[in-house]
Parts: sequence; structure tokens; C-alpha cells
Amino acid sequence: MGSSASKNTEDEEDGSNGGGGQLYVSLKMENSKVEGELTPHVYGSVPLVGSWDPSNALPMLRESASMSELSFVVPPDHETLDFKFLLKPKYRDTPCIVEEGENRILTGGSLQGDARVALFKLEGDVIVEFRVFINADRVSPFDLAASWRAYRENLQPSTVRGIPDVSINPDPTPVENCPSESLELDLEHYEVPAPAPSAQSSLVYAADNAENPRSLSASGSFVNDDTPKAASKSPRVSAVSEDGSPSEKDMEIIVPDHSDTYSPSGAGESKSAGVLSPIQQKDGQRGLFVDRGVGSPRLVKSVSASSFLADLKLDAQTKNSMPAAAGAVAAAAVADQMLGPKEDRHLAIVLVGLPARGKTFTAAKLTRYLRWLGHDTKHFNVGKYRRLKHGVNQCADFFRADNQEGVEARTEVAALAMEDMIAWMEDGGQVGVFDATNSTRVRRNMLMQMAEGKCKIIFLETLCNDERIIERNIRLKIQQSPDYEEETDFEAGVKDFRDRLANYERVYEPVEEGSYIKMIDMVSGNGGQIQVNNISGYLPGRIVFFLVNTHLTPRPILLTRHGESMDNVRGRTGGDSVISESGKIYAKKLANFVEKRLKNEKAASIWTSTLQRTILTAGPIVGFPKVQWRALDEINSGVCDGMTYEEIKKNMPEEYESRLKDKLRYRYPRGESYLDVIQRLEPVIIELERQRAPVVVISHQAVLRALYAYFADRPLKEIPQIEMPLHTIIEIQMGVSGVQEKRYKLMD
Repeated sequence: MGSSASKNTEDEEDGSNGGGGQLYVSLKMENSKVEGELTPHVYGSVPLVGSWDPSNALPMLRESASMSELSFVVPPDHETLDFKFLLKPKYRDTPCIVEEGENRILTGGSLQGDARVALFKLEGDVIVEFRVFINADRVSPFDLAASWRAYRENLQPSTVRGIPDVSINPDPTPVENCPSESLELDLEHYEVPAPAPSAQSSLVYAADNAENPRSLSASGSFVNDDTPKAASKSPRVSAVSEDGSPSEKDMEIIVPDHSDTYSPSGAGESKSAGVLSPIQQKDGQRGLFVDRGVGSPRLVKSVSASSFLADLKLDAQTKNSMPAAAGAVAAAAVADQMLGPKEDRHLAIVLVGLPARGKTFTAAKLTRYLRWLGHDTKHFNVGKYRRLKHGVNQCADFFRADNQEGVEARTEVAALAMEDMIAWMEDGGQVGVFDATNSTRVRRNMLMQMAEGKCKIIFLETLCNDERIIERNIRLKIQQSPDYEEETDFEAGVKDFRDRLANYERVYEPVEEGSYIKMIDMVSGNGGQIQVNNISGYLPGRIVFFLVNTHLTPRPILLTRHGESMDNVRGRTGGDSVISESGKIYAKKLANFVEKRLKNEKAASIWTSTLQRTILTAGPIVGFPKVQWRALDEINSGVCDGMTYEEIKKNMPEEYESRLKDKLRYRYPRGESYLDVIQRLEPVIIELERQRAPVVVISHQAVLRALYAYFADRPLKEIPQIEMPLHTIIEIQMGVSGVQEKRYKLMD
């Protein structure tokens, strides 16, 4: 076995090393055969490495199963270190074993004389060898001071120790503020414009944000469309490329014959509650199994293990359909893609329900949630296709079941939207949300035929029996829907929509086929029920859980960063420092704002992270329950915690560059990425959706970026760049009309 001794010979004379830098000395011993009952130590000259008394020898720390290390800092002109290695029995009261040979001499970080292995003579004249490594690096005294300061700060007792995770102040007490710490003006005075793009600050009809038809030209009309408004069953429209220009090859939309009830080819009968999938009848592979939902493993008997393993290889299309996610979402997607059938790699959520039942609202909210989790999801609204294809001035008679031209026109645009969704999935899309009434079995059979072998369909039916909610939705529809933008008489519009609704009610057939989710009187958030049939798998399960917790109750959600912290002042990442004087002023201003904004909201609550700076910021707020969430803690910067970005750039240049290249996926060493943060924030999002009262969230920059991206429906790649300034409140208003945003800047 060999040995080595090394020394950093670079003698940079820059500003960082001026004034005499220090030497960081590392002593290491390695042996993979010695059992753990003998622990390496160092002893030698006073005072640096103990003394020549073996009982005062310094233990070497276990770095790995075979490597032990002792490190220390000395000046470059340090006194000569005279030392030896020794082995101490861990469990026996027996003498120490000192290494054979002369003392080792260390001067200026270099080992004098020939480098040699450390030899130890054990009982029975057994000789054990250890490889020895000695390394010395020059360290700036300023870096040492920074490390020592961070070490001392980490030893400081928490200023919020003793504050319970959940605290309730039933009786609010007044807070005395000086003029600079109170809000003397109306809240509107502090309102500032939200940066674009952002959550909507005004009402926007949700269907307008759905996908445009692929065959739509840049001018907003269907290209090369010679068909009348009441189109035939096999319309032809030209496909367009991504830049909006028509392609040379026409796309033919064939509306299948759906007069008979849909039944997949090759399906058998079963008394099971599941729906039977086609029987596999390939060479060497037979099986009959029940399809229990997207992503559920459907393994069949195979004559060879190799043929099964070959099926697990991810092809290019599979890789394209993987979500941009970490943690549970990524793990579930990998399992589903590898073990599920090809058509189950794509999921179609097909809405079903009468008009004014909240289908489009539910579709838009579900699309936003799935996108935020990392799934490539798009919302296809058939009503938007109809308006672009046949105009907006369609009266109630257009929607009668005995109006053959109207039926054919509506069937045409539904088939076109479905074809567009399937084509998008074939290009790598993962989840399509198909938004239409789909109120008859004939229509749903048509969709199932078109999707066969291409994607898995789950029907999502919304049922509402509350006449008050239906009436509200009807009036909101007249206010927002492009169908009535040219109607000057509001009540005439309401009457026409009621007639349209009656036409649908005459032919409506509830869903009883396939995989489905029924939401019954769920929109109010007060009771209701949800029914599921033939649903399993990770993603469908998450969808059901999300839908169970959503409702339309209007309420504000206030997002704000903590008051300025001492680490903000120093430009350091992470940490758990207290707030600065400016931060204390903001905390009092925030309390004053909350008191004014939520004075009539007795059920509101305050959520913070478990870090001092958010708890201290929430301190002056009284009269509301406060809940600490570990999930709201700042992104974990790992080994970079407490460093400035300049220090990271200087000491860890490769990490610095990696972070710049992809901030979304970059994970700090021993820390987190933004995708990791999103995964731990999912319970927070679900609870925010479930809450019916206002919530004030006091958290941190990276966490609030991720939360805000959910409400504003911002792409994942934009999250690390979202503006989230200090001492600013973002008010998210959630309700039946969607999500609107206001911003208040209380101080610079």
C-alpha cells in the first residue's frame, strides 16, 4: 500500500489572501480491513494536537467506512507540529497502539521527510497498515470569519421558542403604533399594478382561455372552409402549423357512426364492476384482465421474461409524456408509463352536464392544478369551437334536439375538438380536458370511439340541484359569455338561455358507462357528494382528491413575504435569522392592514412557516388563529445555506453555473429544487382550495413564487423569475368568476 502527502502550492497574493491567509490542514488515514473497535487518533506537540499523553489524544472523525479525518486551521508560519497516529480500543480498557517509526514533522502545511504509511503492531505481531493523506489549503481570513459568524448564529437560541404550532387569540388586543408603523390612508392608496403576465385583475370568461382549433387561421376563421354552417358528418378542414399558417396536407375529420352503443372490439363480458379491456391475443401472450383505470398495472402471462422487460423500455413518445415534476408525481408517472397500456399514457377528462352547472369553471381549475403539478395539460372548450365555426348569434333553437342542422353542426365541432385533442396527445400531450355538455350517450359513444387505442377517457359529470346556484350561474353566463355579448336586453338573454337549458334537459342522459366521476351539489362547499366508478391509478386519484376539496365560495387569499430579515440585509440565502428594524415596521403595518381588510372576517386564519422571520412578522397580528406549516419553509439551499451568491460563485462555480442554466430543476447540494418545493406545497394548495374563509400566508420568496404560479396559471419554467418583492401583499380573490389579483405595497 502506498501513501501520499500533498500541499496546495498556489500562493495567490490577491485581496482575499492579503494580510496572511490561514492554512486549512487535513490529516487522513485509510484502511478498509481494520474493524471498528480500533479508532484512529492523533497525539503530539502542545497545544495544537493535544499532548504526548495518549489519554488526551484527539479523535479522528469517521469520513467513510475506511477513512478517518482530523482537520484544523493554522497560520502559514505556524510552529512545527510534532505528532504521531495511534489506535485506541473502543470497548476495551487496554493500552493504545502507537504507530511504529519516528515522529511526523509538519511545517508550513508540508510533511517533512519521506511520506510513509502508518504501521501498527497488534497482538501476535500482526502488522496493520494505514494509508496517510496530508493536505493543506490556503483560506482567506474573511472566509473563516464568515464561517465562524454563521456558526455562532446557528448556536443562537430561537426567539420564537415556546410559540405553539397552532395559537388562537380569541380576544384581539389593540397594538400601539407610531405614525410610521400604521396605515393612515385607505387601503386603495397602497394598491400598485400587478406585473404582466399575472392573474387576471378583471373578469375573464374561462372558455376564452381554452385552446384554439388547429385549423384556425391567424385572422380567427377556419381556413379553406367551404362547408355551410350546418356541416355534414365528414367535414374537411385544413390543418395549420404551429405558427398559424395552413399546411399543405388537409386534415379530414370523420365523425364516426355512433347510432349503436359503443363496445370496444374484442371485449368480453364479466360480472366484475370493472370494464373489460380488449383480450390480448398476440403470439406467446394471452390474458383477460379488467381495466381499473389509468396507470393501473395490467400484467399478463408471458412465455418469456425478456418479452415483458422489453415492454418496459421507454420510447420517445413515453419520454415526451413524462411530467416536469419530482417526488411522488415523477415516481407515479414512471410506474404508469412502464406498466400501463399505451393508450393509458394519455388521459382525457371529458366533462358532462347541463349548462350553468360550472363545467367550464371546473375544467379551467382542474387544468390549472394539473399544469402546476407538472403534467402537460390543455383545456379544449367545444363552445369556443362552435362560436369560431358558426358564430355567436345562435338562439336557443340551434340547441334543439329536433333541429337536424343544429345537431350536425354541434356534432361537427365536438368531433373537431376531440380530433385536435388526440392529435396534441400524439405530439406528447399528457392530459386533455374536454369541456362540453356531452349530455347524451350518442355523443359520449362517439368520443369513446374516437379515443379507442389512443387515450383513456374518464367522464366528469357535474350535477347541481340548487336553484339559487343555477340562477346565479345563468346570470353570470349572460354577463360573461360571448354568446350574449351582442344582446342588449339582459332579461331577453336570460330567457333565451333558459330556453336553451330546457332543450338540453329534454334529452339529458346521466353517465352510467365507462370510468366516471360524478360531482353532485359540490359547488357550494357545504356537503354534496362525489361518486366514482372504475377509477384507480395515481393521477386519477389525485384528480378525485382535488375535486373533493374544491368549491365556489368567494374568499380572498393574501400572500406576503416576511418582513426584511437580517440575512436579507446581508444578502445571504436561507438561514433562520430574525427580522431587521425595517422588518419590524412592516410587521406592524401588516397587522394594521389585516385588521382593516379582514375586520368582518371572523373565521380568517394566519399561516406561517416554522422559521423565525415569518413567525415574528405575524406576531403583531391579533384576533386570528395562527398555524405554522413546515411545508411553507423557504427552499432548502443545502450546503449553500447562509452563503451569498457571490460566495457561491467564487467557491462553487460549477454549482453557480448549473443553477443559472435551469433554476427550475436545479437542486442545491443536500437541498431542494423548485420542483421539490412544488411537491411539498401540494397539501397547502389543497387546503387553500378547501378553506371557505380568508387566509393570510406569510412565507418566503421561492415558496410564494410557487404558490402564486398556481393561482396565476403561470408556466413552471417562469416560476424562478416571478417577481415577489418584500413588504408587498398579493391578494388573490377566488370565486365563481375565477381568480383575480390585487397588489398592495405598504413600504419600500
